[in-house]
Order: sequence, then C-alpha cells, then structure tokens
Amino acid sequence: MTAEFLMRLDEGMLQYFRHIADEMVSRFGISRAEAVARINAAYEGADIEPYPDLMCHEFPEYWAYGLYYFPDEVGRLPSGDEDDDERIDFSELKVRPAPAPDSPAWTLKE
Repeated sequence: MTAEFLMRLDEGMLQYFRHIADEMVSRFGISRAEAVARINAAYEGADIEPYPDLMCHEFPEYWAYGLYYFPDEVGRLPSGDEDDDERIDFSELKVRPAPAPDSPAWTLKE
C-alpha cells in the first residue's frame, strides 16, 4: 500500500493508478484528493496483479470515466475514444457522488 492508495500495487500499477487520477483531474476538474478517494473507494481491498494487470488492457481514461460517471440509460460510458464518445450525450450522464467526507478513501488532503 502507498500513502495515497489503499491497495497493494507494484511500481507499474502505482503509475497506472496515478495516471487514472491524472485523467480525472484533467478531464473533470476535480481535485487530486477526490480522484484518489474515488479510486480508493472502488478498489480498496482489490487483488491487483503486478503490472500489467488485466485492467491495463484499457487506457486509464476508460477507468476514469467509470469512476466519475454512471452509465447512460443504455449502459454506455465514455471511454476516452473520441469516435465512441461522439455517440454519448455528456449532458445526460449523471456524476457518481464522491466518497463521504469521513470515508477512509480520502487519503490526501483537499
């Protein structure tokens, strides 16, 4: 485990999860603390294999969208692929709530 993430990660996966957080900060304008809290809430206790874990078959932005948005009415989420995302109305997507302020998922200060 690291000071920021609540799961065991080797160096490669640590960088991968940091990239997911970077994507959320740049795409959605949230703080790094919130991005890390969303990751922690979703993956705390998950058995993450050394890099490249199976999740690495998707780009970090794919996971970032899933951590930030609920799927649309037909189950689609943006993926970061511009061609795919043209068919999704972002104004129709609902943002997942951030973890509660007292959640242990918040490992970084705002």
